[in-house]
Amino acid sequence: MSTNIEINDPPNNNDPIKDSQHFKERAERNREKALMLKKSKIVSHPYKKGETGNSVKGKTLKVQTQRIIDTKGGFLIEENDELEEQMLNVVEELGPIIINFPHCDECKQEFKDSYLLQKFDLSVCDNCRDSNGKHSLMTRTKAKGNYLLNDCDLDQREPPLKYIVRKNPHNPNWGEMKLYLELQVEQRALEVWGSEENLLNQQRIRDSKKEEAKMKKFGKSMKILRMAMRSSLYDKTSRASHTHEYTGEIYNPDNDTYTHTCITCGYEETYEKM
Repeated sequence: MSTNIEINDPPNNNDPIKDSQHFKERAERNREKALMLKKSKIVSHPYKKGETGNSVKGKTLKVQTQRIIDTKGGFLIEENDELEEQMLNVVEELGPIIINFPHCDECKQEFKDSYLLQKFDLSVCDNCRDSNGKHSLMTRTKAKGNYLLNDCDLDQREPPLKYIVRKNPHNPNWGEMKLYLELQVEQRALEVWGSEENLLNQQRIRDSKKEEAKMKKFGKSMKILRMAMRSSLYDKTSRASHTHEYTGEIYNPDNDTYTHTCITCGYEETYEKM
């Protein structure tokens, strides 16, 4: 970029007042041009040390009629007057203005940001958030157990449910917990089972199966307890070494046989007499 400084002689005029006015105007024009030139050089040569003292000192070289600035940092920058003019005319574009803010599902008011919007993509403002009620959190295990969901229902079914990660409050060494929004878990359960009635039926079936398994386990435990208290009746080893003591024999006229029964274990023996 080049700027011409006016050095022409004043017009030949004998009026000293007009001559002084002419010199003042010319000096003012030259001063403005010098300031513009100085500003353009500061912008276009960022690596050239100027009055601010913040720029890096560089050296201007001339290679094949092309002016090059050595930045002393391993880079060479070519001087370009057209680029300097473009840099002076750069206009910064303003960012887009967001007009449509989300509306809260509870109070229907606009809001810019909230905890539930960031973590769970739920349009509820912080003022309407009910952490202990409608917007409470639940662990992954409880979500699967209470709403009869599988891992694929939480992770693979579109869209996957969002969650936050927290340390286990009972023992930090047990690993981190995944906490889901119970409202979204309930909605996912309705998608899986079709309706609330089907979900309740499945829960009743599951509870009845649990009760049957519980009763079966209880009966087995009681049987083991009775066997322990009356071991003589259930000890097969003692049965094998037992000596029978029979009652009197009973005659069976239908098949001409005799039967007698052991007094201790109730064993019956049928035999014939010659």
